[in-house]
Amino acid sequence: MNRLIAGESLSREEAREMFSQVISDEQPDVHQGAFLAAITAKGPTSDEIAGGWDAIYALDTFKAFPRVCGELFENCGTGMDAVETFNISTAASMVAAAAGVPMAKHGSRGITSRCGTVDILEVLGVEVEADPEVVVRSIERAGIGIFNGMSPKVHPEGLGRILAKIRFGTVLNIAGSLANPAMPRQGLRGVYSKELVVPIAEAMKKIGYTRAMVVHGLSADGIRGMDEVSPSGETIVAELREDGRIATFRVSPRDFGAEPVDENLLIPREDRVGEAVELLRVLSGMERGPRETTVCINAAPILLLTGKADDLRDGFLASKDLIRSGEALDKLGEWVVSQNSDPIAGAERLELLIDMASGWEDHRGGLVAA
Repeated sequence: MNRLIAGESLSREEAREMFSQVISDEQPDVHQGAFLAAITAKGPTSDEIAGGWDAIYALDTFKAFPRVCGELFENCGTGMDAVETFNISTAASMVAAAAGVPMAKHGSRGITSRCGTVDILEVLGVEVEADPEVVVRSIERAGIGIFNGMSPKVHPEGLGRILAKIRFGTVLNIAGSLANPAMPRQGLRGVYSKELVVPIAEAMKKIGYTRAMVVHGLSADGIRGMDEVSPSGETIVAELREDGRIATFRVSPRDFGAEPVDENLLIPREDRVGEAVELLRVLSGMERGPRETTVCINAAPILLLTGKADDLRDGFLASKDLIRSGEALDKLGEWVVSQNSDPIAGAERLELLIDMASGWEDHRGGLVAA
């Protein structure tokens, strides 16, 4: 602790031991919180992130081995960012799955946001508290599934317990989000701080990733950040390439062939059902506005990394086609049926929400019953 406070860094082995004590609840809460605050204030290195992952994956993660054609891919963000948006990565994952990319998601309920990935999927009809074996089946059958990162079925020792108590971004959020039970080797990861983009890309390489992008998007004024590819301003990117090199660069919406989006149009609704309806309007091709643009901008890198697109513009256009053809919405339907102990009830819930989406219309930037 004194070393961290003095600005010194830990080795991967030391970090693994420290995080093992946190996960196993061997230290008083005050020490655990102080440790996470100290390492976050110093700024975690790639070895410290990898050491945290070592502990969480070894001690507190269910191991899953889906049988799929091709490499598993994960798309998620760390949360804890400064720009409040709807569940962008969730929608982008469905688009990518519709393109044939096997998606093994690993997410949580909202901690600082109104509606986390697990929250919105629960409303849509996906059984988010399912046993991990059900998630594996969903990945194999539908090409997409989500492991609930706050469920004791997925992380039985204490990750969910700790994350539920934290209201600021720490290395535990990062290492924990990397501890995907299916251990994908490719990924698109959004982070809450620009200082973490390169260290996380380096950490992903150290724990076995072969292709990845780590992104931190900026608001239109360049002041606030988001754990997504920004549809409004520049995005800072660290790309892990097949030869092991990590390249850094910036992209803007126009690199995708899109006009910048007003981020104020991406704020989630207060109620989760309304937010689910908004998401369905995007996935069904009804919205055709700023949310669709944002989803396509975030799906494009996945298609590029997996060889489904030649460049970001191609990925953006392909994503838009997948939405407007109905394939993205169909993929959600497959997901709801596959990751569910009661597929009929899940499908009926989704169908009811789709009917609601088709009966609503845009009105001064919001949705009202038609």
